[in-house]
Amino acid sequence: MKYLISVLVGAMSYGILSTIVVLAYGKGYSLGEVVGTQLLTGFILAWLLALYTKLKENRKHAKGGAGSAAYAKASTPITWKQRILLMLAGAPTVVTGLVYYQSLRYIPASLAIILLFQFTWISVLIQSVSRRQRPNKVTLLTLLVLFGGTLLAAGIFDQGAAHFNPLGITLGLLSAVSYSMFIIFSGKAVPSVHPAYRSAWMITGGFLLLCILFPPTFIFSGLLWSQLLFYGFLLGLFGAFIPPVLFAIGVPHIGGGMAGILGAAELPVAVLLSSFVLHEQVSMLQWVGVGLVLLGVVLPELHKVKWGNSKAIIH
Repeated sequence: MKYLISVLVGAMSYGILSTIVVLAYGKGYSLGEVVGTQLLTGFILAWLLALYTKLKENRKHAKGGAGSAAYAKASTPITWKQRILLMLAGAPTVVTGLVYYQSLRYIPASLAIILLFQFTWISVLIQSVSRRQRPNKVTLLTLLVLFGGTLLAAGIFDQGAAHFNPLGITLGLLSAVSYSMFIIFSGKAVPSVHPAYRSAWMITGGFLLLCILFPPTFIFSGLLWSQLLFYGFLLGLFGAFIPPVLFAIGVPHIGGGMAGILGAAELPVAVLLSSFVLHEQVSMLQWVGVGLVLLGVVLPELHKVKWGNSKAIIH
């Protein structure tokens, strides 16, 4: 149960971000300042965790725990090639954050999170093309449910497609593409390295890329010590630190399928907060769409469970 809760809380943390960003924009802060303080906070917290992990493993080693698998994994030296690979794997998170947060300037947060959730079928499409395999019937049904749920949740039937800003829609979809690439790359990037060190180097790569795109002048101008620090700390805590740590703890114990189901908790949390905190209008039809999107996320795992049970009965 504690591992299920761990992944659930991590997913819900992601759902908080869009509301915080909109509130920060309301105070007049720019995209570079918002994302910059988020990654700066995440960078500091990630390396503090890596340092704590190192000290903890060193104490275990000093007490005679040198033979443990955890110590061996944590104490294995990381080559510069591995560090560079991890930093490159962390780059898509910056791109995702930039285009997703920028989309919030043009479309409601409740719509932006729904567009981001299109990573579910985009990931399937990318992997199908790369493997040259057609999706199976369950996958196609899932994509159909997701597409229908997205149309409802976006409010197209309530307000019409012309109501929405084309640039905001494009940015929201680009964030989904970028997030899909992050999922694919992060899972393959040096899995043998301890999770604390992996996340630290990945966020380091993201932070360096952001510094190139948006030089962090807010650090030296004194702006950092305004309310920007408060918003940046919350974004770094709930976006760049808590979810990766909780996922690293819980996912190995509950499996990727269940993690995907629990990860869908991000969507209703984001829509709820946009409704209650930002006072965005969310109709009953849109809530039905949110439910369909969640069903689409759950369907593949339900099929696996049903198929597994039927095979067990046959045997």
